Amino acid sequence: MRMPKWLSRDVLLLSLSAFFADAGYQALVAGLPLFLVLYLKAPVYFFGIIMAFAYGGGSLFAYVGGKASEKYGKKRIALLGNLLIPILSLSGLAASAAEAGVLFSGGWYARNFRTPARRAMLGDITKKQYKGRVYGFLNALDIGGGLIAVTYLSLAMLYGIRISTVFIYTAAPILISSLCLALVHYKGVSRITHAANTAKKRIGAAVGRAKTYRAVIIATGIYGLSFYSVSFPVLTIAQRSGSVAGVASYAIFLVSSAVFGYIVGARIRRVVRGLTFLGYALAGVGSIVIGIAYAYSLGMIASYAGMLLIGMAAGAIETFEPTIISDVRQRARSGSGMGALTSSRSIGLFFANLVVGFLYAIGPLYSYSIMGAFAFVAAAVLFLFGREP
Repeated sequence: MRMPKWLSRDVLLLSLSAFFADAGYQALVAGLPLFLVLYLKAPVYFFGIIMAFAYGGGSLFAYVGGKASEKYGKKRIALLGNLLIPILSLSGLAASAAEAGVLFSGGWYARNFRTPARRAMLGDITKKQYKGRVYGFLNALDIGGGLIAVTYLSLAMLYGIRISTVFIYTAAPILISSLCLALVHYKGVSRITHAANTAKKRIGAAVGRAKTYRAVIIATGIYGLSFYSVSFPVLTIAQRSGSVAGVASYAIFLVSSAVFGYIVGARIRRVVRGLTFLGYALAGVGSIVIGIAYAYSLGMIASYAGMLLIGMAAGAIETFEPTIISDVRQRARSGSGMGALTSSRSIGLFFANLVVGFLYAIGPLYSYSIMGAFAFVAAAVLFLFGREP
């Protein structure tokens, strides 16, 4: 069977690396709130604090990883970070919520450290006309691995296997992910050589690219204020309908993200407008739907609809954001561009998870409504100031 032009050997290996990594750590993302709140009896606000430090601090590690990838090599940094992700699998050995939080955060920092380099590698080896499709494919396999993780976690819970035991075994697929990454053939490019070859041709275009780059970085920073952990909706639904129903909602999020991200990546060329309306704005709608469903006891169907919308938005965001950055940043600086994309959310991620955790005690509707409002503001900023690359 002949492979399509856009799906090279290295694109497939990078995407499989994402698949196996998520097949491991997404079980922790889905199971950690249940492990902390329902098993270790930690208060919800404590889970919010852990997510704030894990996600917020992780974004800063993404910036460091992006810069380091340009100095030491993208493949080397991506592989180093990937090999350290299994630290979060050790959460299953934790005797307290604090220990679990520290171990999860350590592995999550490693995951974010490697992400900009891996994203930049994918953009570097892909022709421009295929980038949307390739990043959509990466997201689809990324989410496909997460779906596998949620499936075996759900089955383990149904058969009475301890969540902590499942956590430990998640290290296996993550190590396979590192093997796929190690097999990628990738050669970097120096800034000096790259600049010398194309400097004169790009002076005019660089101005437009810089404006688009700044608009996306600012908008994604604002969106970060609404970017709470998906584990919160999982917990919300679990509290209403049981643990299995909560984990199943995460499966809905993953499937919708994978399918929608691939579709929009392959079909939509106006990527800035796509990120605005199908990404940020749709995420705002999904958050508010989940809050209303919980506040007015609308049942699982309404809650699942909210998760569906959030998943679709996440798929669009994970496809369009790196596509735009890859288009507007020169190859030699693509690593720092991807790092800045993730790190621009650092303060927002800390704020969002902290606010959701504490407002949750008053009522989930307040938490999700405020998060939805920030997502709409991010969409408005990108709509007003973003330009198609």
